[in-house]
Amino acid sequence: MPSFVRALVAGIAGVLVMITPAAAAGPAPGGPGTDDGYLPSDKSGVVTSTTTDSKVWATVQKEGGLGEVYFHDLATPSARALRFVVSDRATKTVSAGAVQTRVLDAKSLTYAQTATGGGGRWKLTTVFVTDPARATVLASVRLSAKGRGRYAVHAIYEPALSDTRADDTVSSRGDGTLVATDATGASALVARPGFTATSNGYRGTSDADLVAGRHDTAGPGAVVQTGRLGLDRHGRATLALGFARGAAGDALATAQASLSRPFLATLARYAHGWHDYNDGLKDPPATLQTGDEQRLYRVSAMVLAASEDKTHRGAYVASPTMPWRWGKEAPSGPYHLVWSRDLYQIATGLIAQGDVAGANRALDWLFDVQQKPDGSFPQNSKPDGTPVWTGLQMDEVAFPMVLAHQLGRTDASTWSHVKRAADFLLSYKDPETGNTAPWSPMERWENQSGWSPATIASEIAGLVCAAEIAKANGDDASADRYLAAADEWQANVKKWTLTTTGPYSDQPYFLRLTKDQNPDAGTTYSTGDGGPSAADQRTVVDPSFLDLVRLGVLPAGDPDIISSEKVVDEQLGVQTARGFFWHRASFDGYGEFRDGSPWDFGQPPDSRTTIGRAWPLLNGERGEAQLARGETAAATAQLRAMTNAAGPGDMLPEQVWDQNPPAGQPGFEPGTPTFSATPLAWTHAQYIRLAWDLQEGTVAEQPEVVAARYATMMKPRSGG
Repeated sequence: MPSFVRALVAGIAGVLVMITPAAAAGPAPGGPGTDDGYLPSDKSGVVTSTTTDSKVWATVQKEGGLGEVYFHDLATPSARALRFVVSDRATKTVSAGAVQTRVLDAKSLTYAQTATGGGGRWKLTTVFVTDPARATVLASVRLSAKGRGRYAVHAIYEPALSDTRADDTVSSRGDGTLVATDATGASALVARPGFTATSNGYRGTSDADLVAGRHDTAGPGAVVQTGRLGLDRHGRATLALGFARGAAGDALATAQASLSRPFLATLARYAHGWHDYNDGLKDPPATLQTGDEQRLYRVSAMVLAASEDKTHRGAYVASPTMPWRWGKEAPSGPYHLVWSRDLYQIATGLIAQGDVAGANRALDWLFDVQQKPDGSFPQNSKPDGTPVWTGLQMDEVAFPMVLAHQLGRTDASTWSHVKRAADFLLSYKDPETGNTAPWSPMERWENQSGWSPATIASEIAGLVCAAEIAKANGDDASADRYLAAADEWQANVKKWTLTTTGPYSDQPYFLRLTKDQNPDAGTTYSTGDGGPSAADQRTVVDPSFLDLVRLGVLPAGDPDIISSEKVVDEQLGVQTARGFFWHRASFDGYGEFRDGSPWDFGQPPDSRTTIGRAWPLLNGERGEAQLARGETAAATAQLRAMTNAAGPGDMLPEQVWDQNPPAGQPGFEPGTPTFSATPLAWTHAQYIRLAWDLQEGTVAEQPEVVAARYATMMKPRSGG
């Protein structure tokens, strides 16, 4: 572990670490340094302005300071961390302190962190914003201490320009500023009052020094820069971290321009932008009963907005994080990419909260990246539309058609895109297996092919919505063709995916998927991620069949839906003090190792070395099904469980700890966020949708045209 990270971790634990003695100035030794990957993904906040002039996003790290900073788009992390430590001149020790994060303003993404240390002798408060006018992250720092002259505050900055962590060159300039460059970009860290000492080093070898002028330059490599803050008489300082896609001078000019304006003035402008955005949304649902729910709703709405790229409008990423092995990748990914499936979930959340313009931009972006000539959509893409992974998921082809209908888009241009997508579904034939839709090369969890009830639900809904748009454009022949296929698939979805011979119940229940359209057969497959190498498909269940309800393909009161819910409750349910949650599938290994270390590729079949924990977004999906059956109280309990799953800064995670916390380690309470992607925009969107569903007494996202054809919407009854 790098020496300065040891200092931070030890500081959090209340242990102090000695400062390295000073040495002569000059180039730092120990290159190229250690590439440790990006930081854990359980973030406590996301900081960005509402303006498109400020193409920078920062993540707030739970253990203190900032994690990844993204520039010039949301797919390009350009800094690994900006943190603060306090040194004690008397004891020659350094500590990060015990950190707490809070949302400073309920209507803006403004975060304050408070670190305490020295046995209560000092407190360091930091407020983070971005400059709405330019690509600068600002931090206002204040040290309160007994005998303040005894303590010094140090900024520790780790550039990772252009999403390449091991090729940066850094230096201290004569004016006390810190600059970093690589082949395509630059950053500059400046302070007011100016730094009283600066240093540069390599991560893991020469990064520990916090003493004046030890190393003037370092790089290229995995580098670290430090600066000792020159606090004013009130113990305050302001830092500006500016970025540019040019030379160091451009980044320096950006940072200095931001620093020339009083921090409070920039903070006010930053907050005003978010206040205006919130004021343009619908008022939060009246059904939100507690302050925690109301605050989480507001934060969720802003997290969705903050997930949009500022150059390629409509490109909303899944999460500004890189959990587990993904943080070691170069370039990093795939969470800070755009997925058609996640984008649909985000867009429906935007519609629910009243940001219809954002949802329309999302659909426009999807149409822009639609593949030519076939009409499919990339599995995932950079914000500029460049495909990254090359897989094919049929739900990601279907959801844009559903979204177009939900937005009331029937114009000729929209129809041209919808027609291409619908025709692709009906004409698709897998080149290796010969299978045709509704079979999918990947279902929504991305690592299995087959006939999935969730994917089939999206395909049916997509075709019915496409038929309506076809009729609006006078193409009755296409409409008839789409409806005929949708009717056939709806009539057969149980035949293909509902087992009557499975081991979990005497009643029929839906499977995650089948490999052969025969759910009563004991066909085996490898589940992946260290799971069974030959699992009987009848033993692999998944709550995703509820998409059949959410999208109007089956009624919520269907006996097979209810019997399947009972099975997943027994097989995948996780009871915690914070609520009842669900694993995403049987034998899921997409999560941390048993000791809490990051998930990684290549776990041998049957090893069960990694464990997928529980997913709060599944609570929202269950709540929608319950509400559709009139079980209002039960659906309300799902919203409460999701609220309880939020981490510091009201960030909703991909996963929460289950009854398998890291072995031998305290502090991992079931129902609290794991190190998975946090915030996950899909989870926040699901929270917003369920809140509005409870307000309106119906599943608002459900396409009425689909439900009218296949399912009967059941009016809620009071009390549930």
